[in-house]
Amino acid sequence: MNARPQGVFAGIALVAAAGACFAALDTTTKYVSAWVPLLMALWFRYAFQAVATTLYVLPTRGMRALRTMHPRFHCLRGLLLLTSSLFAFASLKHMPVGEFTAIVMITPLAITLLAATVLKERVSLMRWALVAGGFAGTLVIIRPGGEAFGWASLLPLGLVGSNAWFQVLTSKLARTEDPLTMHLYTGWVGTLVASLALPFAWTHLGASWLWLALCFMGFMATIGHFMLILAYQRAPAATLTPYLYLQIAFAMLGGLLVFSHVPDGWSIGGIAMIAVCGAGGAWLTVRERRIPVEPVEA
Repeated sequence: MNARPQGVFAGIALVAAAGACFAALDTTTKYVSAWVPLLMALWFRYAFQAVATTLYVLPTRGMRALRTMHPRFHCLRGLLLLTSSLFAFASLKHMPVGEFTAIVMITPLAITLLAATVLKERVSLMRWALVAGGFAGTLVIIRPGGEAFGWASLLPLGLVGSNAWFQVLTSKLARTEDPLTMHLYTGWVGTLVASLALPFAWTHLGASWLWLALCFMGFMATIGHFMLILAYQRAPAATLTPYLYLQIAFAMLGGLLVFSHVPDGWSIGGIAMIAVCGAGGAWLTVRERRIPVEPVEA
């Protein structure tokens, strides 16, 4: 993709805005988790996205927006994202927003690990070093054996695993599928599956602000994902990836403003390690694409 400078700047701005939306989503999720059952909040988040996406897509695209060559993969992709959201909501109930976001940001590094071990792709020594550094940063935040360590500290790692597979499948589908079609199916698969558990999780919410908070969560998730789609239409993923780490800063700001939480020195060090290694991986991707690769004979 030969992106124009204006498109690149627009893509960066959209990624930054998406990061702010996701940080607002996570902060609100953590706040309402004290009053709203996890599965109920999860259903509301997906139902809002599904309805909002449908109202936007169908009037402009019509029924052709539902056409797909890989319905099974869309279902699998929706289940993976729903699993990621389940891990996210459970993690945020027990963890600070900033630390949680930083751990989730090792997903690009986890994808590198999947590429090497499952997809049998060649991974350079530098990439392995960045993966090791990112996971080391995660251990610094989690600190197994420390006083702050608990079983809930492992929940974000489940999110990283499911999200890594989600991203791999997304990259495969994006070669033949319309992004809006992918977005539409993802929302409805998550909504329909979450609806199965809704009767067991539904509870009466007396306060009107809780309903507003749930609507806000759905709105932030929908707008955030849509902004990412627009961003990747304007600039290459490798160019935009470093700016995804702005979400950590937004999440730390949300944790400070809403919960008065300030990460300790160890957590800040781990967050910095993850951000540097993740941004380094993006820089390495750009560098490798500029160097012609010689064909390898089997």
